[in-house]
Amino acid sequence: MSHQVPFRADIVGSFLRPAALKQARTQFQNGEIGRAELKAVEDREIKHVVEQQEALGLKVVTDGEFRRAWWHFDFLEHLNGVTGYQGEQGIQFQGVQTSAKQVRIDGKVGFNPEHPMLEHFRYLDSVSTVTPKMTIPSPSVLHFRNAGTIDQSVYPSREAFFTDLADTYRDAVQAFYRAGCRYLQLDDTVWAYLCSDKELAAAAARGLDTAHLQSIYADVINHALADKPDDLHVSLHVCRGNFRSTWISEGGYEPVAETLFGKVGVDAWFLEYDSDRAGSFDPLRFVPEGHQQAVLGLITTKVGALEDEGAVRARLEEATRFVAKDQLCLSPQCGFASTEEGNDLAEQAQWDKLRLTLDIARRFWGQV
Repeated sequence: MSHQVPFRADIVGSFLRPAALKQARTQFQNGEIGRAELKAVEDREIKHVVEQQEALGLKVVTDGEFRRAWWHFDFLEHLNGVTGYQGEQGIQFQGVQTSAKQVRIDGKVGFNPEHPMLEHFRYLDSVSTVTPKMTIPSPSVLHFRNAGTIDQSVYPSREAFFTDLADTYRDAVQAFYRAGCRYLQLDDTVWAYLCSDKELAAAAARGLDTAHLQSIYADVINHALADKPDDLHVSLHVCRGNFRSTWISEGGYEPVAETLFGKVGVDAWFLEYDSDRAGSFDPLRFVPEGHQQAVLGLITTKVGALEDEGAVRARLEEATRFVAKDQLCLSPQCGFASTEEGNDLAEQAQWDKLRLTLDIARRFWGQV
């Protein structure tokens, strides 16, 4: 059986920013170069990182998120009705806090037809010879931590907001498809937060109706994908937090598995399984038989030490107790740089990790 998207050896998205790109972004922020000069550096470095991915033998490539400072804010703040700003504090990870970038929902939410990431995808497509994948934050990401910023004069009811949020993403899916995208990934930290007692308690303290969030978010995603063309593949990456090699969420997938795997109509789930924080493979029993794929993130992006190939293959074999081998794929657990700071590993280490992913896929499935 010929395997297509997702590929047996797949990737989540982001790469460590090269020194030349970091320097150019600093120069731009300091007013030493203009936007055109910054774009030229971004274009050059994106073309190079695509060539590196293809040279390894990957069948899928991303732009490394090289035009972004954050995996999510850079997309969200360009939606209609959403404004980015500098808050009083950042997001708290294990022992480290991000910068204070935040967004608020201060208008009627909608998809901006001039969203800059449409052009970002077009450039990626133009320099790729294999399948280009676009990554954007899932709709639940906008709501979960920012619900308290919703302008009540615009959205006096919760239902009205979720209707517009779903329509916004429905329009986004169609816009990326028209731009040529055939592989779209929704990055979503919220499903992992819903597995964490600590994060659920914090959400309840913010006034969220945690008992119904699973069904609400599933409905929003399904509405966004209701008109998805048959040749557009949409995956959902469940992220546990990824900033300078730290994390936020702990807890297995059991609390969300029945809804996430049984009711969310994506084509694949990218699942982080690189540490004990993720729990066992037992929740995979809810993955329905058929075309949907479970991409297991068994290769960590948080440290540079390479995994033992035999141990990874043994874990893949263990997962086949719950999901058919043909419905499984392998990837690194997350990106290597969900923010421009990047994780604490050498640039060569990320390529060694991807090479290992490819080698394991070839031996386990006979293809990548």
